[in-house]
Amino acid sequence: MPFVRFVANNARWIAGGFLLTFFSAFGQTFFISLSAGDIRAEYGLSHGQFGGLYMLATLASALTLPWLGRIVDRYGAARVTMIIVPLLALGAVGMAFSVHIATLVVVIYVLRLFGQGMMTQNALTATGRWFAANRGRAVSLVTLGHNAGEALFPFAFVAVAAALGWRNAWLAGAAILILVALPLISILTAREREPLSDPPDTRAVAPRDWSRAEVMRDPLFWVLLTGVLAPAFIGTTIFFHQVYLVELRGWSLPVFASSFAVMSVTTICFVLIAGALIDRFSATALLPIFLVPLSLACLALGLLEAQWSAFLFMALLGVSYGFSSTLFGALWPEIYGTRELGAIRAVIVAMMVFGTAVGPGLTGALIDIGVAYPAQIVVMGFYCAVVAVIMTMASRRLLKRREAHLLANAG
Repeated sequence: MPFVRFVANNARWIAGGFLLTFFSAFGQTFFISLSAGDIRAEYGLSHGQFGGLYMLATLASALTLPWLGRIVDRYGAARVTMIIVPLLALGAVGMAFSVHIATLVVVIYVLRLFGQGMMTQNALTATGRWFAANRGRAVSLVTLGHNAGEALFPFAFVAVAAALGWRNAWLAGAAILILVALPLISILTAREREPLSDPPDTRAVAPRDWSRAEVMRDPLFWVLLTGVLAPAFIGTTIFFHQVYLVELRGWSLPVFASSFAVMSVTTICFVLIAGALIDRFSATALLPIFLVPLSLACLALGLLEAQWSAFLFMALLGVSYGFSSTLFGALWPEIYGTRELGAIRAVIVAMMVFGTAVGPGLTGALIDIGVAYPAQIVVMGFYCAVVAVIMTMASRRLLKRREAHLLANAG
Protein backbone atom coordinates (compact mmCIF):
# COMPACT_ATOMS: atom_id res chain seq x y z
CA MET A 1 0.00 0.00 0.00
CA PRO A 2 1.53 3.36 -1.01
CA PHE A 3 2.52 5.51 1.93
CA VAL A 4 0.25 8.45 1.09
CA ARG A 5 -2.79 6.22 0.65
CA PHE A 6 -2.02 4.44 3.91
CA VAL A 7 -1.91 7.75 5.78
CA ALA A 8 -5.09 9.00 4.11
CA ASN A 9 -7.03 5.82 4.88
CA ASN A 10 -5.94 5.81 8.52
CA ALA A 11 -5.64 9.51 9.23
CA ARG A 12 -7.94 9.66 12.26
CA TRP A 13 -6.18 6.89 14.18
CA ILE A 14 -2.69 8.06 13.30
CA ALA A 15 -3.59 11.66 14.19
CA GLY A 16 -5.13 10.58 17.50
CA GLY A 17 -2.04 8.62 18.48
CA PHE A 18 0.21 11.43 17.28
CA LEU A 19 -1.56 13.97 19.48
CA LEU A 20 -1.33 11.67 22.51
CA THR A 21 2.44 11.47 22.18
CA PHE A 22 2.69 15.17 21.24
CA PHE A 23 0.90 16.38 24.37
CA SER A 24 2.74 13.88 26.57
CA ALA A 25 5.47 16.56 26.47
CA PHE A 26 4.00 18.21 29.59
CA GLY A 27 5.16 15.19 31.59
CA GLN A 28 8.46 14.61 29.83
CA THR A 29 11.76 15.48 31.50
CA PHE A 30 12.92 17.79 28.69
CA PHE A 31 9.87 19.99 29.36
CA ILE A 32 9.84 19.88 33.15
CA SER A 33 13.58 20.62 33.26
CA LEU A 34 12.96 23.93 31.49
CA SER A 35 11.73 25.13 34.90
CA ALA A 36 14.57 23.44 36.80
CA GLY A 37 16.54 26.65 37.38
CA ASP A 38 13.49 28.53 38.70
CA ILE A 39 12.43 25.59 40.86
CA ARG A 40 15.88 25.22 42.42
CA ALA A 41 16.06 28.96 43.07
CA GLU A 42 12.59 29.29 44.61
CA TYR A 43 12.82 26.15 46.72
CA GLY A 44 16.52 26.51 47.61
CA LEU A 45 17.53 23.13 46.15
CA SER A 46 20.89 21.90 44.88
CA HIS A 47 21.26 19.84 41.71
CA GLY A 48 21.38 16.66 43.77
CA GLN A 49 18.44 17.62 45.97
CA PHE A 50 16.17 18.47 43.08
CA GLY A 51 17.33 15.34 41.27
CA GLY A 52 16.48 13.30 44.36
CA LEU A 53 12.98 14.78 44.61
CA TYR A 54 12.47 14.21 40.90
CA MET A 55 13.63 10.63 41.28
CA LEU A 56 11.27 10.03 44.21
CA ALA A 57 8.25 11.35 42.32
CA THR A 58 9.14 9.47 39.15
CA LEU A 59 9.73 6.20 41.02
CA ALA A 60 6.29 6.55 42.59
CA SER A 61 4.77 6.95 39.12
CA ALA A 62 6.69 3.89 37.91
CA LEU A 63 5.25 1.83 40.76
CA THR A 64 1.74 3.01 39.86
CA LEU A 65 1.97 2.27 36.14
CA PRO A 66 1.73 -1.57 36.21
CA TRP A 67 -1.60 -1.21 38.01
CA LEU A 68 -3.02 1.83 36.23
CA GLY A 69 -1.66 0.96 32.79
CA ARG A 70 -3.92 -2.10 32.54
CA ILE A 71 -6.97 0.10 31.96
CA VAL A 72 -6.04 0.33 28.28
CA ASP A 73 -6.87 -3.40 28.01
CA ARG A 74 -10.38 -2.77 29.35
CA TYR A 75 -11.32 0.57 27.81
CA GLY A 76 -10.83 2.15 24.40
CA ALA A 77 -8.33 4.88 23.67
CA ALA A 78 -11.00 7.62 23.76
CA ARG A 79 -12.29 6.67 27.24
CA VAL A 80 -8.77 6.47 28.62
CA THR A 81 -8.03 9.89 27.11
CA MET A 82 -11.01 11.37 28.97
CA ILE A 83 -9.34 10.28 32.21
CA ILE A 84 -5.66 11.00 31.70
CA VAL A 85 -5.68 14.37 29.88
CA PRO A 86 -7.65 16.23 32.61
CA LEU A 87 -5.36 14.72 35.26
CA LEU A 88 -2.28 15.81 33.30
CA ALA A 89 -3.77 19.32 33.10
CA LEU A 90 -4.34 19.21 36.86
CA GLY A 91 -0.63 18.48 37.31
CA ALA A 92 0.24 21.52 35.19
CA VAL A 93 -2.01 23.70 37.34
CA GLY A 94 -0.38 22.23 40.44
CA MET A 95 3.06 23.19 39.14
CA ALA A 96 1.85 26.78 38.69
CA PHE A 97 0.60 27.11 42.27
CA SER A 98 2.95 24.83 44.21
CA VAL A 99 4.84 26.58 47.02
CA HIS A 100 5.94 23.66 49.22
CA ILE A 101 8.42 20.87 48.51
CA ALA A 102 5.89 18.16 49.42
CA THR A 103 3.42 19.62 46.94
CA LEU A 104 6.16 19.82 44.32
CA VAL A 105 6.83 16.08 44.66
CA VAL A 106 3.12 15.28 44.20
CA VAL A 107 2.90 17.57 41.18
CA ILE A 108 5.90 15.96 39.49
CA TYR A 109 4.40 12.53 40.27
CA VAL A 110 1.17 13.49 38.49
CA LEU A 111 2.98 15.00 35.51
CA ARG A 112 5.23 11.96 35.07
CA LEU A 113 2.46 9.38 35.57
CA PHE A 114 -0.09 10.89 33.22
CA GLY A 115 2.32 12.60 30.82
CA GLN A 116 5.28 10.40 30.02
CA GLY A 117 3.54 7.29 31.37
CA MET A 118 -0.15 7.07 30.47
CA MET A 119 -0.26 9.32 27.39
CA THR A 120 2.45 7.21 25.74
CA GLN A 121 0.93 3.99 27.07
CA ASN A 122 -2.44 4.85 25.58
CA ALA A 123 -1.00 5.89 22.21
CA LEU A 124 1.31 2.95 21.56
CA THR A 125 -0.96 0.24 22.98
CA ALA A 126 -3.85 1.42 20.82
CA THR A 127 -1.62 1.65 17.73
CA GLY A 128 -0.21 -1.82 18.38
CA ARG A 129 -3.74 -3.20 18.37
CA TRP A 130 -5.09 -1.12 15.50
CA PHE A 131 -2.42 -2.23 13.02
CA ALA A 132 -0.71 -5.53 12.15
CA ALA A 133 1.08 -5.77 8.78
CA ASN A 134 1.63 -2.00 8.71
CA ARG A 135 2.37 -1.68 12.42
CA GLY A 136 5.89 -0.34 11.94
CA ARG A 137 4.71 2.39 9.62
CA ALA A 138 1.83 3.35 11.92
CA VAL A 139 3.98 3.40 15.06
CA SER A 140 6.61 5.50 13.32
CA LEU A 141 4.02 8.15 12.50
CA VAL A 142 2.46 8.12 15.96
CA THR A 143 5.81 8.45 17.75
CA LEU A 144 6.59 11.55 15.68
CA GLY A 145 4.39 13.33 18.20
CA HIS A 146 7.23 13.04 20.72
CA ASN A 147 9.63 14.66 18.28
CA ALA A 148 7.22 17.41 17.35
CA GLY A 149 6.78 18.16 21.04
CA GLU A 150 10.52 18.30 21.59
CA ALA A 151 10.87 20.68 18.65
CA LEU A 152 8.03 23.07 19.50
CA PHE A 153 7.39 23.11 23.23
CA PRO A 154 10.82 24.23 24.53
CA PHE A 155 10.78 27.40 22.40
CA ALA A 156 7.11 28.05 23.18
CA PHE A 157 7.57 27.57 26.93
CA VAL A 158 10.66 29.77 27.11
CA ALA A 159 8.87 32.52 25.17
CA VAL A 160 5.72 32.39 27.31
CA ALA A 161 7.75 32.17 30.53
CA ALA A 162 9.79 35.22 29.52
CA ALA A 163 6.61 37.21 28.91
CA LEU A 164 4.36 35.94 31.71
CA GLY A 165 6.60 34.08 34.16
CA TRP A 166 7.32 30.38 34.42
CA ARG A 167 4.31 29.62 36.62
CA ASN A 168 1.88 31.28 34.23
CA ALA A 169 3.47 29.32 31.39
CA TRP A 170 2.36 26.13 33.17
CA LEU A 171 -1.17 27.54 33.47
CA ALA A 172 -1.16 28.20 29.73
CA GLY A 173 -0.15 24.59 29.19
CA ALA A 174 -3.07 23.35 31.30
CA ALA A 175 -5.48 25.44 29.25
CA ILE A 176 -4.13 23.98 26.01
CA LEU A 177 -4.57 20.44 27.33
CA ILE A 178 -8.23 21.00 28.25
CA LEU A 179 -9.30 23.21 25.34
CA VAL A 180 -7.29 21.63 22.51
CA ALA A 181 -5.86 18.21 23.36
CA LEU A 182 -8.85 16.69 25.14
CA PRO A 183 -11.56 17.34 22.52
CA LEU A 184 -9.35 16.60 19.50
CA ILE A 185 -7.96 13.29 20.76
CA SER A 186 -11.33 12.11 22.06
CA ILE A 187 -12.98 12.72 18.68
CA LEU A 188 -10.19 11.14 16.64
CA THR A 189 -9.98 7.95 18.75
CA ALA A 190 -13.72 7.53 19.35
CA ARG A 191 -13.96 4.73 16.76
CA GLU A 192 -11.71 1.69 17.12
CA ARG A 193 -9.88 0.34 14.07
CA GLU A 194 -9.94 -3.36 13.27
CA PRO A 195 -6.72 -4.62 11.64
CA LEU A 196 -8.56 -7.52 9.98
CA SER A 197 -8.23 -6.01 6.51
CA ASP A 198 -4.43 -5.95 6.74
CA PRO A 199 -2.70 -8.72 4.81
CA PRO A 200 -1.25 -11.39 7.13
CA ASP A 201 2.45 -11.17 7.83
CA THR A 202 4.18 -13.64 10.12
CA ARG A 203 6.85 -11.07 10.96
CA ALA A 204 4.28 -8.61 12.32
CA VAL A 205 2.03 -11.06 14.16
CA ALA A 206 3.30 -12.93 17.22
CA PRO A 207 3.15 -16.76 17.00
CA ARG A 208 0.86 -16.64 20.05
CA ASP A 209 -0.48 -14.20 22.65
CA TRP A 210 1.52 -14.29 25.88
CA SER A 211 0.13 -13.45 29.30
CA ARG A 212 1.93 -10.86 31.40
CA ALA A 213 2.98 -13.57 33.86
CA GLU A 214 4.57 -15.58 31.04
CA VAL A 215 6.42 -12.51 29.77
CA MET A 216 7.79 -11.77 33.22
CA ARG A 217 9.24 -15.31 33.32
CA ASP A 218 10.88 -15.00 29.89
CA PRO A 219 14.67 -14.37 30.33
CA LEU A 220 14.87 -12.67 26.93
CA PHE A 221 12.38 -10.05 28.07
CA TRP A 222 14.78 -8.82 30.75
CA VAL A 223 17.71 -8.95 28.35
CA LEU A 224 15.82 -6.78 25.87
CA LEU A 225 15.06 -4.21 28.55
CA THR A 226 18.79 -3.54 29.09
CA GLY A 227 18.88 -2.12 25.57
CA VAL A 228 15.39 -0.82 24.89
CA LEU A 229 15.36 1.33 28.03
CA ALA A 230 18.82 2.85 27.46
CA PRO A 231 17.78 5.74 25.17
CA ALA A 232 15.13 6.98 27.62
CA PHE A 233 17.49 6.65 30.58
CA ILE A 234 20.37 8.45 28.88
CA GLY A 235 18.32 11.11 27.11
CA THR A 236 16.40 11.97 30.27
CA THR A 237 19.56 12.16 32.36
CA ILE A 238 21.35 14.47 29.94
CA PHE A 239 18.36 16.72 29.34
CA PHE A 240 17.63 16.99 33.05
CA HIS A 241 21.09 18.49 33.64
CA GLN A 242 21.24 20.40 30.35
CA VAL A 243 21.51 23.82 32.03
CA TYR A 244 24.40 22.58 34.19
CA LEU A 245 26.15 21.12 31.14
CA VAL A 246 25.82 24.40 29.26
CA GLU A 247 27.25 26.31 32.22
CA LEU A 248 30.05 23.78 32.61
CA ARG A 249 31.11 24.06 28.98
CA GLY A 250 30.64 27.83 28.83
CA TRP A 251 28.13 27.48 26.00
CA SER A 252 25.27 29.74 25.01
CA LEU A 253 21.95 28.41 26.30
CA PRO A 254 19.91 29.77 23.33
CA VAL A 255 22.34 28.11 20.91
CA PHE A 256 22.11 24.85 22.83
CA ALA A 257 18.31 25.09 22.80
CA SER A 258 18.41 25.48 19.02
CA SER A 259 20.21 22.13 18.73
CA PHE A 260 16.97 20.41 19.73
CA ALA A 261 15.70 21.19 16.25
CA VAL A 262 18.58 19.13 14.80
CA MET A 263 17.58 16.19 16.99
CA SER A 264 13.97 16.54 15.92
CA VAL A 265 14.82 16.55 12.21
CA THR A 266 17.07 13.49 12.39
CA THR A 267 14.62 11.68 14.66
CA ILE A 268 11.76 12.30 12.26
CA CYS A 269 13.80 11.02 9.32
CA PHE A 270 14.89 7.86 11.11
CA VAL A 271 11.48 7.21 12.67
CA LEU A 272 10.09 6.92 9.15
CA ILE A 273 13.08 4.87 7.97
CA ALA A 274 12.72 2.54 10.96
CA GLY A 275 9.00 2.11 10.33
CA ALA A 276 9.63 1.03 6.75
CA LEU A 277 12.45 -1.32 7.80
CA ILE A 278 10.30 -2.91 10.51
CA ASP A 279 7.49 -3.61 8.06
CA ARG A 280 10.01 -5.17 5.68
CA PHE A 281 12.36 -7.06 8.01
CA SER A 282 10.63 -7.06 11.49
CA ALA A 283 11.38 -5.12 14.67
CA THR A 284 13.46 -8.00 16.00
CA ALA A 285 15.88 -7.70 13.09
CA LEU A 286 16.60 -4.05 13.96
CA LEU A 287 17.69 -4.72 17.54
CA PRO A 288 21.45 -4.91 16.81
CA ILE A 289 21.77 -1.38 15.37
CA PHE A 290 19.67 1.11 17.32
CA LEU A 291 22.17 1.69 20.17
CA VAL A 292 25.24 2.31 17.99
CA PRO A 293 24.39 5.97 17.21
CA LEU A 294 23.58 6.58 20.89
CA SER A 295 26.98 5.26 21.90
CA LEU A 296 28.70 7.63 19.47
CA ALA A 297 26.50 10.52 20.63
CA CYS A 298 27.51 10.09 24.27
CA LEU A 299 31.19 9.79 23.42
CA ALA A 300 31.02 12.96 21.32
CA LEU A 301 29.25 14.97 24.04
CA GLY A 302 31.51 13.68 26.79
CA LEU A 303 34.83 14.13 25.02
CA LEU A 304 34.36 17.23 22.84
CA GLU A 305 34.12 20.71 24.39
CA ALA A 306 33.30 22.93 21.40
CA GLN A 307 29.68 24.08 21.16
CA TRP A 308 29.24 22.43 17.77
CA SER A 309 29.57 19.06 19.52
CA ALA A 310 26.07 19.67 20.95
CA PHE A 311 24.71 19.61 17.40
CA LEU A 312 26.65 16.42 16.62
CA PHE A 313 25.29 14.86 19.80
CA MET A 314 21.72 15.86 18.95
CA ALA A 315 22.03 14.53 15.39
CA LEU A 316 23.30 11.12 16.55
CA LEU A 317 20.80 11.03 19.40
CA GLY A 318 18.05 11.67 16.88
CA VAL A 319 19.15 8.67 14.80
CA SER A 320 18.99 6.41 17.85
CA TYR A 321 15.72 7.94 19.04
CA GLY A 322 14.23 7.40 15.60
CA PHE A 323 14.98 3.69 15.72
CA SER A 324 14.22 3.13 19.40
CA SER A 325 10.92 5.01 19.55
CA THR A 326 9.54 2.98 16.65
CA LEU A 327 10.92 -0.25 18.09
CA PHE A 328 9.32 0.53 21.43
CA GLY A 329 5.88 0.46 19.82
CA ALA A 330 6.35 -2.41 17.37
CA LEU A 331 8.61 -4.90 19.16
CA TRP A 332 6.37 -6.06 22.00
CA PRO A 333 3.23 -6.99 20.02
CA GLU A 334 5.49 -8.67 17.47
CA ILE A 335 7.05 -10.88 20.15
CA TYR A 336 4.28 -11.29 22.71
CA GLY A 337 1.00 -10.61 20.87
CA THR A 338 -1.81 -8.16 21.63
CA ARG A 339 -4.21 -9.91 24.01
CA GLU A 340 -2.56 -8.49 27.15
CA LEU A 341 -0.49 -5.83 25.38
CA GLY A 342 -1.63 -3.07 27.72
CA ALA A 343 -0.62 -5.03 30.82
CA ILE A 344 2.72 -6.00 29.28
CA ARG A 345 3.45 -2.47 28.10
CA ALA A 346 2.52 -1.12 31.53
CA VAL A 347 5.40 -3.10 33.03
CA ILE A 348 7.76 -1.91 30.28
CA VAL A 349 6.72 1.73 30.63
CA ALA A 350 7.10 1.42 34.41
CA MET A 351 10.64 0.15 33.90
CA MET A 352 11.31 3.02 31.50
CA VAL A 353 9.99 5.57 33.97
CA PHE A 354 12.01 3.89 36.72
CA GLY A 355 15.15 4.33 34.62
CA THR A 356 14.36 7.97 33.92
CA ALA A 357 13.89 8.46 37.66
CA VAL A 358 17.19 6.89 38.67
CA GLY A 359 19.24 8.72 36.03
CA PRO A 360 18.78 12.35 37.13
CA GLY A 361 18.98 11.50 40.84
CA LEU A 362 22.09 9.34 40.52
CA THR A 363 23.85 11.76 38.21
CA GLY A 364 22.94 14.73 40.39
CA ALA A 365 24.34 12.97 43.46
CA LEU A 366 27.57 12.17 41.60
CA ILE A 367 27.85 15.81 40.52
CA ASP A 368 27.43 16.93 44.13
CA ILE A 369 30.29 14.70 45.31
CA GLY A 370 32.61 15.88 42.53
CA VAL A 371 32.35 13.20 39.82
CA ALA A 372 32.86 14.94 36.47
CA TYR A 373 29.65 15.06 34.48
CA PRO A 374 31.38 14.62 31.06
CA ALA A 375 33.03 11.44 32.38
CA GLN A 376 29.62 10.11 33.36
CA ILE A 377 28.38 10.72 29.82
CA VAL A 378 31.37 8.81 28.38
CA VAL A 379 30.52 5.82 30.59
CA MET A 380 26.99 5.89 29.16
CA GLY A 381 28.51 5.67 25.68
CA PHE A 382 30.56 2.59 26.55
CA TYR A 383 27.50 0.97 28.12
CA CYS A 384 25.58 1.37 24.86
CA ALA A 385 28.41 -0.23 22.90
CA VAL A 386 28.41 -3.30 25.14
CA VAL A 387 24.62 -3.66 25.12
CA ALA A 388 24.54 -3.36 21.31
CA VAL A 389 26.47 -6.63 21.20
CA ILE A 390 23.99 -8.19 23.63
CA MET A 391 21.08 -7.02 21.46
CA THR A 392 22.66 -8.76 18.47
CA MET A 393 22.65 -12.07 20.32
CA ALA A 394 19.11 -11.50 21.62
CA SER A 395 17.86 -10.77 18.11
CA ARG A 396 19.26 -14.06 16.84
CA ARG A 397 17.63 -15.96 19.71
CA LEU A 398 14.24 -14.37 19.07
CA LEU A 399 14.36 -15.08 15.35
CA LYS A 400 15.28 -18.70 16.01
CA ARG A 401 12.46 -19.01 18.56
CA ARG A 402 9.96 -17.68 16.04
CA GLU A 403 11.19 -20.04 13.33
CA ALA A 404 11.02 -23.03 15.70
CA HIS A 405 7.48 -22.16 16.72
CA LEU A 406 6.30 -21.74 13.13
CA LEU A 407 7.93 -25.02 12.08
CA ALA A 408 6.33 -26.84 15.00
CA ASN A 409 2.90 -25.50 14.06
CA ALA A 410 3.45 -26.34 10.39
CA GLY A 411 4.37 -29.87 11.35
